[in-house]
Amino acid sequence: MDPETRLDQPGTNVGIRAGRIVAVTRETIHGRQEIDADGRVVAPGFIDMVSYDPNPAGVWNKIADGVTTNLSLHGGTTDPPAWYAYYAAHRPPVNYGAAFFVSVARNELGIPLAAAATPAQIDKLAARAERALREGALAVSFSLEYVPGISREEILPVMRLAHSHHVPVFFHARYSTMEGPGTNIDALKEIIDACRETGAAAEVEHITSTGGTFSMPQSLAMLDAARASGVDITADAYPYTYWATFLDSERFAPGWQRRFHITFGDLQIAGSTERLTEASFTKYRHEHRIAAAFAIPEGDLIHALEAPWVMIASDGILDAGHNNHPRASGTYTRTLAVYVREKRVLTLMDALSRMTILPARRLEQASPQFRRKGRLSVGADADIVIFDPFTVTDRATVEHPELPAQGVEWVLVNGTVVKSPAGFARGAHSGEPLRGGRAEAGGRAPPPLGYSVVLPAPG
Repeated sequence: MDPETRLDQPGTNVGIRAGRIVAVTRETIHGRQEIDADGRVVAPGFIDMVSYDPNPAGVWNKIADGVTTNLSLHGGTTDPPAWYAYYAAHRPPVNYGAAFFVSVARNELGIPLAAAATPAQIDKLAARAERALREGALAVSFSLEYVPGISREEILPVMRLAHSHHVPVFFHARYSTMEGPGTNIDALKEIIDACRETGAAAEVEHITSTGGTFSMPQSLAMLDAARASGVDITADAYPYTYWATFLDSERFAPGWQRRFHITFGDLQIAGSTERLTEASFTKYRHEHRIAAAFAIPEGDLIHALEAPWVMIASDGILDAGHNNHPRASGTYTRTLAVYVREKRVLTLMDALSRMTILPARRLEQASPQFRRKGRLSVGADADIVIFDPFTVTDRATVEHPELPAQGVEWVLVNGTVVKSPAGFARGAHSGEPLRGGRAEAGGRAPPPLGYSVVLPAPG
């Protein structure tokens, strides 16, 4: 199944050589290694745009979930050369890349979370952003709710730079509910207006928990209208009816019960069975713990998934200690199990589109490398998942976010098997860095892409 061309053809063979797809054909072909995928879906590997650094505790659960490209675009770095060098040395099994993270840049300049940057500090932030984008950052990342001091005067210069470098701007929006002061509508208007003023493209991160909760039809209508008027804006969501974050973050500023329509008992420490009380809430705030908040109406989630420009993204990666939301381990397989197979909110092809070709297109202007991602066609990178559509499912829960998904039988990253029915290939290090920039990383010209029926040359 190739979501780019909508190819859905049983009996098709895929040939791989040197990490690329060289054949998609009904003819018989042979290779040194052959995988019998009869009765399975063969699809492009999933691209998780809204993840975090590819740490060794979390990348294998990503692979079990079908993810072949893990991008730290809800976060990232202020020093792309050092970031990419670190992961090149550690050789993760997934492809990886990072955004320029404005929150860290502010912190490095000593700007308090709730304070606006001065004109001199804005100039320094812009200079850092310019340098990071020249050095390979794939995007710019703003976390407005967590850093409420960020002002319009700070946002616009950085967005203009993003536009000039052809990279998108990823936003955790400023507000997350319809309870003032400040609502989802205000949050989305801020992003849309900034896009109009600067020409930059934007991604609204996890709209089901930030920017759309309790207002999803209205929020989606706003974004639809902006898109119709020429604004390049998209969004993403994860398939859960609860979000999670640190208890000492701005999201739990006073009044959170009213804003999110929940109480202490609707909070659960991630990685445990413990529901909170007022006393334990205070205790865990001081311990910088993550709690899951059961505060997303499923109707909002379904509306978001139905929007053709809303992509799937996890907003999580498993860390040591397992104080994590289960989305770190099960976002993609849960979408396939619950919202394709069980509830039929999406067709399988539409779900795959939201996991593969749409994220690739979102980032193609930032990096030509993404012209070879998210596709199952000749010339594409051989990032491939093979799964049983009748059994694929997530297993991670709030209590056990570390449980890997099941049903994704084979995963190939750049043509190398990193997961098979026998288990993970722990010695595989086939992930490649994905960098921003108009020039092809590594000096290779991207080959033309498109569905072809060809046979590989001998050898």
